[in-house]
Amino acid sequence: MNESASGEASMNQLAGKVALVTGGSRGIGAAIARRLARDGAAVAFTYATAADKAQAVAKQIDADGGRALVIQADNADPSAVTRAVEQTVHDLGRIDILVNNAGIFASGPLEEMTMEQADRLWAIDVRAVFAASQAAARHMTEGGRIISIGSALAERAPIPGLTLYAMCKAALTGLTKGLARDLGPRGITATVVNAGLIDTDMNPADGPGAGFLRPITAVGSYGSVDDIAAAVAHLAGDGGRYVTGTAITVDGGFTA
Repeated sequence: MNESASGEASMNQLAGKVALVTGGSRGIGAAIARRLARDGAAVAFTYATAADKAQAVAKQIDADGGRALVIQADNADPSAVTRAVEQTVHDLGRIDILVNNAGIFASGPLEEMTMEQADRLWAIDVRAVFAASQAAARHMTEGGRIISIGSALAERAPIPGLTLYAMCKAALTGLTKGLARDLGPRGITATVVNAGLIDTDMNPADGPGAGFLRPITAVGSYGSVDDIAAAVAHLAGDGGRYVTGTAITVDGGFTA
């Protein structure tokens, strides 16, 4: 197969599929939404507050010939997450791919972390993933994919202050293993993509901690949001057919 034919096949591998990406208005989520649309899927994505950024992502997808559906939903509210799944099915006809991307970060000295912080982080980073996955599973058929965006900090906490966040991201692996067993007989897979140092506005490659963090990676650099999007696209497509119940780590050797 020549290069142009290979590229065309990649662009069409998700044709006829419908994806929902939570937290798709910026950063990793926006890159995933754009990539899945480029690969042929109709893409719904949620945002919590940044309506202007969400519309900009949708306009880019539309300009590139894709189809986008923008849904306002705050992951802190499980009913909003469930409604986002139902709206995707209602407006786009089905759901084949769920990408649980929306999340928040919290850090600080263990003794100073509050129960309010713990409850909020758990609600957004874990409970919402369960709620979305449960809702999507009710509609998915054979070939469905549930992909959650985790963190390499679930495998390695290189500095103090990460206990709460590492706990929540590690929980996604257990959740995913359970989903794989529950949904495997129906031909639906579940995976986690553990992201490492990715250059985003939340963790910029030129940020104050970059000088310390960059050398921890094996390759000595931050990754791009497109690196995570590429891994998600692989798992969402034919390459993910036999991958389930596991975490794929994209971290430039941060956990090596």
